[in-house]
Amino acid sequence: MLDVLQINPADNVCVANRPLPAGTRVTCGATGFILEQPVPLGAKLALTNLKSGDQVIKFGVPIGTLISDAPPGTYIHTHNLRSDYLKTYARGDLI
Repeated sequence: MLDVLQINPADNVCVANRPLPAGTRVTCGATGFILEQPVPLGAKLALTNLKSGDQVIKFGVPIGTLISDAPPGTYIHTHNLRSDYLKTYARGDLI
């Protein structure tokens, strides 16, 4: 079983196919990285060096905008991603 899957070739994130512990070596296509933190099943991980303000592409469509930089292997979730479609709650603030 693959650890991660890039759902669409246009995606700049991959998705964890199982819970992955910190230190896991992950390879997705030509990109490889070592996880710095554990990630849960279904977590999004940056495939490229993404910058704050970049759109995150999943399923071939933008799903949100980063609010902080995310080098390859970074766990992408509400702590560093603002939905472009729904109100997002992070750190107790509506952003």
